[in-house]
Amino acid sequence: MNDDRSYTTSLPGLLGDIAEIAGVDVAYRIASSHGGTRVSIPPQAVDGHWLTELVGFATADQICRGLATLDPDGRLRGVSNEIIPRGPASLLANARRQAARELQAGASAREAARRSGLHERTIWRMKAGQRDDDAQGSLF
Repeated sequence: MNDDRSYTTSLPGLLGDIAEIAGVDVAYRIASSHGGTRVSIPPQAVDGHWLTELVGFATADQICRGLATLDPDGRLRGVSNEIIPRGPASLLANARRQAARELQAGASAREAARRSGLHERTIWRMKAGQRDDDAQGSLF
């Protein structure tokens, strides 16, 4: 039996929760697809939702129900406006090149972030011409 639980502690936040519910491979797939972007996940799977399209209805429903909480009125609530951590989905240099290609092709910052695996704020800094790393340029 393959027990993914030992690996879930290294995955941050919502990604760790998803890994506990559906497995590490599914969490990695979600991080690759939507890491660094803000998402909403309904309390139960719906056709046409990005999660259902990505992992299939049954797995999406398992994740949705596993993350759902009850509000004070006893209604199920899904996850709303949470950022999916990037996790170990991509190497930074490759992700930056992918984001640059997406931006040059006319993609929005949000789409470039989703496609590259970078955080939306990183994309905005790239668009503004700011560096997001610790390298310091020459003063002369």
